[in-house]
Amino acid sequence: MGLPLVSIVTPSYNQAHFLEATIRSVINQNYPHLEYIIVDGGSTDESVEIIHRYAPYLAWWVSEKDEGQAQAINKGFSHAKGEILAWINSDDLYLPDAIQNAVTALEQNPQLGLVYGDAVTIDEQGCPLHLLAFGDWKAEDLLAFRIICQPAVFFRRSVWEAAGGLNESLHYMLDHDLWQRMAQLCIIGHVRQIWAAARHHLQAKNVQQAEHFADEIERTMQGVLKTYSMSLTKDQVKQIKGGAYRLQGRYYLDGGKPLAALKAYGRSFWHLPKYTLEHKHRILYALLELMGIAGAAEKQRVLREKERRYRAAREVYLQIQKNRHAEWDGLCLPVSLDEMNQLYDD
Repeated sequence: MGLPLVSIVTPSYNQAHFLEATIRSVINQNYPHLEYIIVDGGSTDESVEIIHRYAPYLAWWVSEKDEGQAQAINKGFSHAKGEILAWINSDDLYLPDAIQNAVTALEQNPQLGLVYGDAVTIDEQGCPLHLLAFGDWKAEDLLAFRIICQPAVFFRRSVWEAAGGLNESLHYMLDHDLWQRMAQLCIIGHVRQIWAAARHHLQAKNVQQAEHFADEIERTMQGVLKTYSMSLTKDQVKQIKGGAYRLQGRYYLDGGKPLAALKAYGRSFWHLPKYTLEHKHRILYALLELMGIAGAAEKQRVLREKERRYRAAREVYLQIQKNRHAEWDGLCLPVSLDEMNQLYDD
């Protein structure tokens, strides 16, 4: 067909509530040369029954105990044959034409080894929460902990093999660690399209175990400083530390640890004052929470959240309409801008 084979891996464990929507978002992609693999960690819910139902669409699948997400993904890619690779977790979704758009970007820019799009976060029902619009990051930006959204990332097999796959000792920063290593091996590119929806729910790692992300950021940062110690300038070290500590502060706050968050933001401010103060609303909220008067900031937080939800929903809606998709499995979207306005006026 002249199209490169794309291999997608989904690692999963006890995510039956979301798994089918993830599967359908992959197999309903408008891309004909697709290989799909699911690696289940021995789920005890209805996951295996769902996987069986979609087995005809799968190149390979397994349900057996593993040592975590990184090992599951590495296992999946060991069975993959594609020239272009990606993984999507069992609670996330691809938006329409995401795979085709990623392939087009890589085919039109052969110098790129990794491409990433923008994304949107969604709630349990699939309603958009926040638009994640990223910058045109380069290798030095990823080393400084400018993050990209994992399900919106696609890369060439050659880069995956050169990078050595995922570090199986990491359970929270495994994706960013990989992007950092890949960016040292190839040129990366950003496409300003929404390619994926990352679901936020109470059982998600980045919600339920947010403070563990903060702990692993420290470990990842120290690894970067050690690995590249001979080539880093003083300014680059400041960028790395400032970026890591700001990201750490965000996760500590999300994990309900305002004092730890303020300490991390203080370390970030020491290295990168202006960059840190971009999170001034988070810093204020951590202070108020620590003082026991977080309710004083609640009204502004709700208003800001409503504005972000509206923007995210509008951008996803416009992109789907532009691509002439009337609807999409798993996403809860109003069918018109008027209805969307009504939704966010309520």
